[in-house]
Amino acid sequence: MTRAAYRKDARLFLSGKTLSGEQGLEIRNETPDDIVAIRAVTKAAFADMPFSSQTEAEIVDGLRAADAVRLSLVAVARGEVVGNVVFSDVTIDGREGWVGLGPVSVRPDLQRNGAGSALIREGLSRLQSEGAIGCVLVGDPGYYARFGFKVVPGLVYEGVPDDYVLALPFTDRPPAGAIKFHPAFEPA
Repeated sequence: MTRAAYRKDARLFLSGKTLSGEQGLEIRNETPDDIVAIRAVTKAAFADMPFSSQTEAEIVDGLRAADAVRLSLVAVARGEVVGNVVFSDVTIDGREGWVGLGPVSVRPDLQRNGAGSALIREGLSRLQSEGAIGCVLVGDPGYYARFGFKVVPGLVYEGVPDDYVLALPFTDRPPAGAIKFHPAFEPA
């Protein structure tokens, strides 16, 4: 099957419109059996990304090893893990209750087909229902705006331009101050 044909099949599958009639994407909690697949998907997802430090899989491993994962969801298609999103607790000027999004990864041949969006939306919904104050991330404002993330004046992450420091408050109190992610995000 050509790459174009495979991508078309992937889009149809993710939309639930496969020729075989199988159901589309399943979003569920990570299990220990998913760890190897998550690592492979994460490495593949960021392999050709010019902005990537190529440490995203190690960040996920580090969060998991430190028991710092607040929520990790996988996207499963045809019984195979094809995506993952991880959320971990952060502080903003020492205040707790906020969650950081990332990394989020989708197998390269299935990117731009809704799997990443489905993972993010499900994760945000769960975190809000669990009482998180909101979610922050460092990322592309053009992509993350679709989920309600925006630049918030006064919210900073050291070494990153303010245009890429984004927040989605779940309350009417916007965040202000310096974000502190888990040490797994720091370069070794």
